[in-house]
Amino acid sequence: MNAESKDVIKLGMGLIATMSALVLALLTNSAKGSYDTQRNEVTQVSANVILLDRVLAHYGPETKEARDLLKVSVAGMIDRMWPNDPVEGTKLGPTTTSGELFFDKIQELTPKNEVQHALQAQAITLSIGIGQARLLLFEQGGRSIPMPFLVLLIFWVTVIFLSFGLFAPRNATVIVTLFLCALSVSGAIFLIMELDRPFGGLIQIPSAPLHNALASIGK
Repeated sequence: MNAESKDVIKLGMGLIATMSALVLALLTNSAKGSYDTQRNEVTQVSANVILLDRVLAHYGPETKEARDLLKVSVAGMIDRMWPNDPVEGTKLGPTTTSGELFFDKIQELTPKNEVQHALQAQAITLSIGIGQARLLLFEQGGRSIPMPFLVLLIFWVTVIFLSFGLFAPRNATVIVTLFLCALSVSGAIFLIMELDRPFGGLIQIPSAPLHNALASIGK
């Protein structure tokens, strides 16, 4: 452990620390971007559900059955995305029965004037948009962070802390400092993993927008 060896180790650890910081920032940004995208999609679906219900309400009383099916479909969506039993897990895949029945009910409407014809066309467009957003959520439901990235990052961080231990004196201050540093880095990695599963864990996409949409259907 002469001076030259220490210099080489410090240079190597500086390089690894720089790469670790870049990868950590990249993973954090990627996980946060994926989380925000899916959260915005849930909000958009909720807004489209409310608008669709209002369009059907303006069409006339003959849409009552379709609005009831819409309410059942949204309630099922909430139960599948945010199940009461965590063991069941989130199911983002769209159900075919309720959605297709609702779409068929809209198509079966017989407009009596131009206003109703325009409202029916708008309802069909909104229904297709909701279905597309639901399929998009399903396709985005997988992990956005490749596992090799996380494994490599953890390996680099481990090497860095091992290098710290080569030169650090053995006293309480150093031990506490290294522990807090390790805890901070672990917290950042934990945050990345939580953001990468937005419908489960501690940092979940809130279900309030869809609950508000469900409560407004039929009023």
